[in-house]
Amino acid sequence: MKELHIGNLTIKVPIIQGGMGIGVSMSGLAAAVANEGGVGVIAVAGLGMFEPDYANNFIEANTRALKREIQKARELTNGVLGVNLMVALTNFNDLVKTSILEGIDIIIAGAGLPLNMPQHLTKEAKTKLVPIVSSGRATKILCSKWKEQYDYLPDAIVVEGPKAGGHLGFKRNQLEDPEFALEKLLPDVIKQVKYFEETYNTTIPVIAAGGIYTGADIKKIMDMGASGVQMGTRFVTTDECDASLKFKQTYIDSHEEDMEIINSPVGMPGRAIRNEFIEKIARGEKRPVKCPYKCLKTCNIETTPYCIVAALINGRKGNFYNGYAFAGSNAFRATKIISVKETMDSLLREFKEAMSKKNR
Repeated sequence: MKELHIGNLTIKVPIIQGGMGIGVSMSGLAAAVANEGGVGVIAVAGLGMFEPDYANNFIEANTRALKREIQKARELTNGVLGVNLMVALTNFNDLVKTSILEGIDIIIAGAGLPLNMPQHLTKEAKTKLVPIVSSGRATKILCSKWKEQYDYLPDAIVVEGPKAGGHLGFKRNQLEDPEFALEKLLPDVIKQVKYFEETYNTTIPVIAAGGIYTGADIKKIMDMGASGVQMGTRFVTTDECDASLKFKQTYIDSHEEDMEIINSPVGMPGRAIRNEFIEKIARGEKRPVKCPYKCLKTCNIETTPYCIVAALINGRKGNFYNGYAFAGSNAFRATKIISVKETMDSLLREFKEAMSKKNR
């Protein structure tokens, strides 16, 4: 695999570990991936929920937890580290500022277009800004806005297709439409990026995400022009993943037909592993919602059938009676729990095997 260059950062293995929120990818997983030459990513969504004063002190609890996780990861690795931030978080701007002050290498921002993110960069900041998009049109809008308002262009762009886990940036009827497949989206995003690269004499690597599971998948998408990949699901069933053993086991025990698109309370479709909790919600049952703070801009506390953050935290702990697990479309392919090193070695081996097949 070719190295991935994002600004002055050199990533030896062009794999960014996907940010999996509500405590699935924290400092443990991020540091392990960074130590193997990829980009280790701490997902910021829900970090503050592990703080004792979360209910009474939402903003400070999240900021404190984010600082601690970045610092813990730094103690464990000299590799490249990132954070994944959801634009839909009500305290998004505070978390961007905190990440930059803590010297994080990369901020990856999705669940909405981070149109104003460059405003938080300081002259001393070394942090790279990487938005997640789901179309060429979104790429053009974001690059134009950043250049016009901040004289800044993305340091890289992640294009995420509809096979990703968790919340998806597509309408439900687009998820199975071949016109919205990652293989269709990637060339359009690359085309838009090329215009800005040529116009402003810069380099903006495009990173592909959503449904990439094997080294052969990586080779295929990089042959189409991607400079690297982002993958989350494959790293869930690792020793170092920060979720519980029961959470990891639900991936291993799942089947292809268990990968379900749900209607999330935040108004977006999401991909999860079907279980009894999801079935009960689909039948119209509701869970009482206690909201200490409106953490997501699009959540309507008055009408939501359950608190998605609470459901995902329960899932992370392995309490599937009161929650569920988000997962990518290939989660059912997991067969055992192995180390991050074994996972990365396997991906590299699969990539080489795909290369040798092509050369025969």
